[in-house]
Amino acid sequence: MTAAEGPAGRRLAPWVGVAVAIVAAAAIVLWLLGHPWICKCGYVKLWHGETVSPENSQHLIDWYTTSHLLHGLIFYFALWLVARAWPQRVRFTIALAVEAGWEILENTPWIINRYREATISLDYYGDSVLNSVTDILAMIAGYLIAARAPVWVSVAILVAVEVGLAIAIRDNLALNVLMLVYPLEAVRLWQGGG
Repeated sequence: MTAAEGPAGRRLAPWVGVAVAIVAAAAIVLWLLGHPWICKCGYVKLWHGETVSPENSQHLIDWYTTSHLLHGLIFYFALWLVARAWPQRVRFTIALAVEAGWEILENTPWIINRYREATISLDYYGDSVLNSVTDILAMIAGYLIAARAPVWVSVAILVAVEVGLAIAIRDNLALNVLMLVYPLEAVRLWQGGG
């Protein structure tokens, strides 16, 4: 009998199935919204590091993938605060559903146009389905790190990623949220290199 066939594997299998179904449903909804499966350029790159580019958010991993890793850390902490008595698998499923929902919302014309109006992302037309799935997987990785590592590790990752992104691309999760909710001209100018 393998570990997957044992009692723990039987208890885990339905949750894995639910997780796969959530990710697959998000991918299908994004495709139905008109997003391409892969970059319209016709190929897939592991890494695309140019943020001001029509290929941004079209390949497997980009600078913004790390923001989704932070989503996982934040979701773990938030759910631990408000629902720590709930089973870990339930909290994980909630985090996954929220992330999948955000990927769908983030790729609606309303949010895409908001990014284009309020930020320097003038050429942004939404993510490819592949990139969105990778972003969801990054959230899962962040959640699992937060669930298993000491709190200081999660805090260190969060600070390092936010500072690193601000230095590398003049953007990060905090600035992204700020510019989406309450755009500031000074931030937009700084992000544009001014």
